[in-house]
Amino acid sequence: MNQDRKEKEFVLWFEQVGITDVPLVGGKNASLGEMIQQLTPKGVRVPTGFATTAYAFRYFMEKAGLKNRLHRLLADLDVENIQNLQERGRQARNMILNAPFPPELEQAIIQAYVQLSEQYGVAVETCELLDGEELEACLNRYGGVDVAVRSSATAEDLPDASFAGQQDTYLNINGINGVLEACRRCFASLFTDRAISYRTIKNFDHFEVALSVGVQKMVRSDLASAGVMFSIDTESGFKNAALITAAYGLGENVVQGVVNPDEYIVFKPTLQQGFRPILEKRLGSKEIKMVYDVSGGRSTTNIPVAKADQGKYALSDDEILQLAEWACIIENHYSDVQGTYSPMDIEWAKDGTTGDLFVVQARPETVHSQKTSNVLRTYRLSHASSASLAPILTGRAVGEMIGQGKVRIITDIRRLDEFQQGEVLVTTRTDPDWEPIMKRASAVITNQGGRTCHAAIIARELGIPAIVGCDHATEMLKDDQEVTVSCAEGEEGRVYSGLLPFEIQELQLDALPRTRTKVLMNVGNPDEAFRLAAIPNDGVGLARTEFIIANHIKVHPLALLHFKDLKDKAAKWEISQLASQYEELPEYFVDKLASGIGMLAAAFYPNPVVVRMSDLKSNEYANLIGGREFEPEEENPMMGWRGAARYYDPKYQAAFGLECRAFKRVREEMGLMNVIPMIPFCRTPAEGRKVLEEMAKHGLVRGENGLQVYVMCELPSNVELADRFSEVFDGFSIGSNDLTQLTLGLDRDSALVSHLFDERDEAVKRKLARVIATAKQFNRKIGICGQAPSDYPEFAEFLVEQGIDSISLNPDSVLKTLLAIAQTEAALERP
Repeated sequence: MNQDRKEKEFVLWFEQVGITDVPLVGGKNASLGEMIQQLTPKGVRVPTGFATTAYAFRYFMEKAGLKNRLHRLLADLDVENIQNLQERGRQARNMILNAPFPPELEQAIIQAYVQLSEQYGVAVETCELLDGEELEACLNRYGGVDVAVRSSATAEDLPDASFAGQQDTYLNINGINGVLEACRRCFASLFTDRAISYRTIKNFDHFEVALSVGVQKMVRSDLASAGVMFSIDTESGFKNAALITAAYGLGENVVQGVVNPDEYIVFKPTLQQGFRPILEKRLGSKEIKMVYDVSGGRSTTNIPVAKADQGKYALSDDEILQLAEWACIIENHYSDVQGTYSPMDIEWAKDGTTGDLFVVQARPETVHSQKTSNVLRTYRLSHASSASLAPILTGRAVGEMIGQGKVRIITDIRRLDEFQQGEVLVTTRTDPDWEPIMKRASAVITNQGGRTCHAAIIARELGIPAIVGCDHATEMLKDDQEVTVSCAEGEEGRVYSGLLPFEIQELQLDALPRTRTKVLMNVGNPDEAFRLAAIPNDGVGLARTEFIIANHIKVHPLALLHFKDLKDKAAKWEISQLASQYEELPEYFVDKLASGIGMLAAAFYPNPVVVRMSDLKSNEYANLIGGREFEPEEENPMMGWRGAARYYDPKYQAAFGLECRAFKRVREEMGLMNVIPMIPFCRTPAEGRKVLEEMAKHGLVRGENGLQVYVMCELPSNVELADRFSEVFDGFSIGSNDLTQLTLGLDRDSALVSHLFDERDEAVKRKLARVIATAKQFNRKIGICGQAPSDYPEFAEFLVEQGIDSISLNPDSVLKTLLAIAQTEAALERP
């Protein structure tokens, strides 16, 4: 069909439109047509349907004489006055709802619905030969295919404005009259309060926007699951991750934030290489699900989800990977079409009758795609504030920012006019009707919702922090209470009492120098990895597995391996709760450790990520759940059973095997070959060989599949025998903290001698110069991951002068130390 003819049609099939047809059928319907035409051959499943056109909408408005009446109605519109906005919106919608469709438009919609029903072998009475009461009865009878009826405005799903949820959607619609009525309500929804307000904010003319209606074959996700996925990490803007959310039933609950869904993160680069890189699976509560209302009518209703199902993931691993693959295909296609990187916001559904997955919508992501990539903006609470105070409330962080103000709790939409500029909005959840006040908020806190719910999407677009899924925020906080809302501390959003001081830093990334010495980072928390990866770096010099074990796993590995023999009943109960999803309890340890390492490795891919294998001391291991039954009491754990000595000991070998399995999974299943395991506290070369033998038993063979193994240089023996250690390992990482205390013979944790602890001591510096020279002589990589270069710029300068390969720093020291390194290298190059 040529373009001139398309512009005068009342109805177009999705197969007839593409991404260039936004003016004809709106962003949503144009995208559906684009995917059906271009991406179904690549395996992406999209339910078919048809769209009423912008021409049909304008034809209806003209025939009904609505345009002039609406102009007069909106002449004194004031979106800052909630009552004025609500009254004008109500009157505008009523005008449209009470206007009859022109017969020719009505007939076009009926014919298309009949044709769509016939495609699926479902008969529908057309009622063409009836009139009077018989006609009315026929129109109201159910018959035909079940459809979703969605609004699609011509100013919608644009790269710089999502218009998310501005117009209405109606699910489980059936029968001629049902479809016609849903189309009419979609037309009226062009003038919802939120749509009027949003267009005003975005400077769109109300009368330049037309509304298309998409009528799409319903996917029976009420019998299965549905959700939202982004082809980008929604908080950090990390481009290499796909975020998928899922809950049982129709997807509207996920979109509106009614449920706390499961979340899955998949690493796109190695997925497209054929690996299975599910980095993280976070179980949501999923307490209710939206299903067809079987009690009568064609509406939907929410029902409870069985406790057993709440404790299960809504998607299998294969389904997670399938959706992530589609996210990559869709993102790649739209990036090619747009000629620039185009991350996508996608809705999906699983049909419970067939088990098939479908994409039901796709639109451009509108926040991170619009950010200036050469400016790094970071928010940070003052150290004293964050260190001394515990949060009064936590949830899922949205937007890596900090906001603060007085709390205003609103749980009834009729009280929106009470909200004042700069307050913190606290509510159960938001939907598009709340947007007129969200733009006034300094932050948003909700009881319900996940990172892809309405509150999260709009908060990002408005540039304010939000914490969603807090469960009891409306009960725990009080009106006029002053709070600080921090989303700048990882995936956990934290609400603090009071107005805490914080700072905002901006850095022009394109102005930074490049250095010969590699500048790496010390990273512990996987939740912060995507955010930290935005700081200029050459990889990770030290990732601590003990952080993952202590904070994410929490259980002693031997307690999982010998669960039946545990005497501590409280520990057994805690373990059974934490690992309730695992038939084999040791798999809990492997899975959580692999997830943590995988997140770190993915964030900095393809740069090297050096991951230190566990280096907890016996007293620290004892504090893990179930740990006291397996740990000795040592007088000086710092010098005792730690690091390499554990790995080959018969009392701990099996636990070390779990660590090895996690590393193997990250490298070989996730495809993250940039991971380099590092052995801590290795006293002799012979001990190093024993560790390598243990690793090989579990499939980690040094030299196979490019596997390198490093050793910590933190003992005087590592320096004295550096030539011998070079025969066993591929590289060294200097741990200046332990090396200093062992060189100077003092306990760095003792306040009595702490004044003597100084990595800049001449004895320590001589050892460092010596080991760097030896490593160079034997062609081994050598870097430093200790605290000293982060604290003392002059210490970093000394290391550069010695020719060290890399310096790994705490994230907040990277930029200042990078500049100092560049100056030192420049000075060394001058004659």
